[in-house]
Amino acid sequence: MTVANFSYNRMTKMKDLSAYLCLTKLDLDYNGFSEISGLEQCTMLTHLSLAHNRISRISGLYNLPLSHLCLRGNQLERIEGLETIKSLQFLDLSLNRIRSLSGLQNLCILSSLNLKKNLISEIKECKHIHELSLLRDLNLLQNPVQEQQDYRLSVVFLLQHLTMLDQEKVTAEEKVSSVNKYDPPIEVVAARDHMTHLVYQLMQPQMLYDSTLPSADSPYPILVLTGPQGCGKRELAHRLCQDLNECFGYGICHTTRGPYFGEENGIDYHFVSEEDFQNMIHMGKFIQTMHYGGHRYGLTRDAIEEVARDGLACCVHMELEGVLSLKNSFFEPRYVLLLPTDVEKYTGHLKSRSIYEPAQIDVAVSRIDLYTNTIEQQPGFFDNVIPCDDWEEVYPTLRQIVKEYLLSEELKGENNNRADDASTAHEPDEKPPSPLSTLMSHFSATLDPSDPAHANYFTRIQAELSPQKNPTELASIRRREQLVREAVMGKSPGVYSLLFKSSTQNAPSSQQNSDSQHLEESRETHTKSSGSEESHASTALSVPTSAAAFEEQVNGSALGHAVETPKDHLESDQSANTSRADSDHLAAVASSPSSDRRPGSNMKPLLPPIPAGRKTPLVPSMSPSPRGSPNTAATEEGQTNTEQ
Repeated sequence: MTVANFSYNRMTKMKDLSAYLCLTKLDLDYNGFSEISGLEQCTMLTHLSLAHNRISRISGLYNLPLSHLCLRGNQLERIEGLETIKSLQFLDLSLNRIRSLSGLQNLCILSSLNLKKNLISEIKECKHIHELSLLRDLNLLQNPVQEQQDYRLSVVFLLQHLTMLDQEKVTAEEKVSSVNKYDPPIEVVAARDHMTHLVYQLMQPQMLYDSTLPSADSPYPILVLTGPQGCGKRELAHRLCQDLNECFGYGICHTTRGPYFGEENGIDYHFVSEEDFQNMIHMGKFIQTMHYGGHRYGLTRDAIEEVARDGLACCVHMELEGVLSLKNSFFEPRYVLLLPTDVEKYTGHLKSRSIYEPAQIDVAVSRIDLYTNTIEQQPGFFDNVIPCDDWEEVYPTLRQIVKEYLLSEELKGENNNRADDASTAHEPDEKPPSPLSTLMSHFSATLDPSDPAHANYFTRIQAELSPQKNPTELASIRRREQLVREAVMGKSPGVYSLLFKSSTQNAPSSQQNSDSQHLEESRETHTKSSGSEESHASTALSVPTSAAAFEEQVNGSALGHAVETPKDHLESDQSANTSRADSDHLAAVASSPSSDRRPGSNMKPLLPPIPAGRKTPLVPSMSPSPRGSPNTAATEEGQTNTEQ
């Protein structure tokens, strides 16, 4: 017999089953057993079910080859007696009184665990099954632990290998979110810090900073020295700023830790309390912050501005976390890594300083691998790497690297300036200075306030970034400016108002009477135009607007395309030539600029005198042209002379 099912009986005691050596599956559900016994010789038993009995203690399963065990609905209060069942894969302990997961840590190949409706109340109980790498399905439904905040993310974080939790599939997003919440990588921490600082900065009044350079693509120069604790980056930063004081200024960071021996407040660090540090974060003061050794460190915007105000590049030092945070900002510093290569010498140096505890020394030594892995996994993350086993050898190397930075950038700036001068020789004042030359003026020497590269640079940037206007837009702007100038200085009426006002007032009643009446009005208009009111009409017509072009077209058509009579046919060629010349002169007068003293005060008559003998036929129109008065008067004289 290999399979036996004695479920739903009233059995209260298990007898010896050693006679059934081939038994592989035994079902004893819904009985009255209070103890497990008689199975010691069942060496082939793999499936055992004792659900809904009265068992209060797990026993009698020593070295059995069980793979499936069901003790659902019993009176168990703790997990025990399973240490020797190495082959157990599926375990059902639901509907019991279990409060702890202790006793499951040795079930190395356990893949499914059901603890539904128990009394587990602490998430930390999952530490007992944390090492069960094959566990895929965990059920903690209807346990008090589910009431805790972020219960699911916490369990998923502790048991990253789970695929099912509480009968729901564990997604990849949940696993990533749990890691980012409870043990985020330093890149995620840096990104969150940068996001926090950026939000608080945007809540503050915005201004133009001293670290803002003339060109949009030229960042403010910053040199960052980084490396593990005690590698000498702070001392080297001070020495470099003293040696190259015409180029660099020391950026003082803030920290919540106390000062070490020899450190001074306001020189090495700004030592502040945790409360003050948090207030500075909420005020948007920091560019980057980081946690290290239980303390907080941060670089403020004011620290950079104090250096930039003196026309110097900023030199700061920080750990790798600070570098990652600063890389998320708009600054583009040069990063130099100071890396110990001799671990024993580095450890001895930390101990000799007598300011670090053994735990701090161990952490500092372990972080050497962190920097090394960063170099291997992200080539180019640091601009330079300098071994820092001997400080006396480190500084000359660092100084030489900085000088090479300055020289290479200066050569690039000169080449760009030379290329810019060659390409803009005909317009030397319209191009802003080269961004790299401006950048290197910060690196190589103190900024000269009289340098044209730094005078009115905001205006030049604005002009460079503004879109170029085409000739049509420029002409429109000039016309509008001219109209505004005339309206303010001379209160001149618009061209269209003169056109339509003249047209409505001079409308004739008949075609025959309109000619003589139009001639008389033209004479009066021509006489008045030479007096004190001539500025209105002449100024309005002098503006190069579309209305002026319309008037010119009307007059040209009236002069060149008038209806000819048989009496005038002999002189049509002479009249057409004269009319064309008058039209050209009219266009020149209409487009001439007005005087700045008084609009129209320096204007010439709109039309030149018509030579004797010239005949200009009238235009048969229901309304006279607003610019035809002087021309019409002259035409009448020419017609009278011809008839005589």
